[in-house]
Amino acid sequence: MILLNLKTYEQTIKNPLFFADIAKEVVGETGVRIVVAPPAAYLKESAERYADIFAQHVDAFEPGAHTGSIPAEVLAQLHVKGSLINHSEKRIPKDAIKAAVERMHHVGLETVVCAENPEESAELSQFEPNFIAVEPPELIGSGVSVSTSKPEVITKTVQLIKKTNPKVRVLCGAGVSTKDDVQKALELGTDGVLLASAFVKAKNPKEFLQQLASVF
Repeated sequence: MILLNLKTYEQTIKNPLFFADIAKEVVGETGVRIVVAPPAAYLKESAERYADIFAQHVDAFEPGAHTGSIPAEVLAQLHVKGSLINHSEKRIPKDAIKAAVERMHHVGLETVVCAENPEESAELSQFEPNFIAVEPPELIGSGVSVSTSKPEVITKTVQLIKKTNPKVRVLCGAGVSTKDDVQKALELGTDGVLLASAFVKAKNPKEFLQQLASVF
């Protein structure tokens, strides 16, 4: 799986559906699963346009008096498929992670829980998310891939999760920028990658995504 976090880059805000359209085209060409996570304001339009949309964040609350929150039920109503949880730019307490995963699964949606290191990855895998995405925060947006600069982070994460909860699949992120980064990540035992800036800021995002998908 390739998970594209569009964050709130200027390019994303100016043309939010452009990247979903690219993903749809590349999926049609390759059959590789590509998930797109647009900003919350564009979830409805994106989900109407492309089938595999995730939110960038979900709150652990049930529907109720929670101003400004995004409950899992809202995401289900918008027909998105899942959400990132605990991204390094949107960290939440562990009890909230657990509750958010439970709320998402209660309404039939997928979860990708982000962690900063192998130990945290293994701990959070006990909450039964569909995926753990390990992302050393110092490499996010750096252009230096964790799969090439810190391969031991990935191999240890995969090993610990296999021991702790082998049902959880592993993604890796932080600095993923080339097809070689993706190839290395898969060789180290992951099920895919999570990336953001390298895709959104690419001169030719479709060609870039085609190259990544070709590895699978």
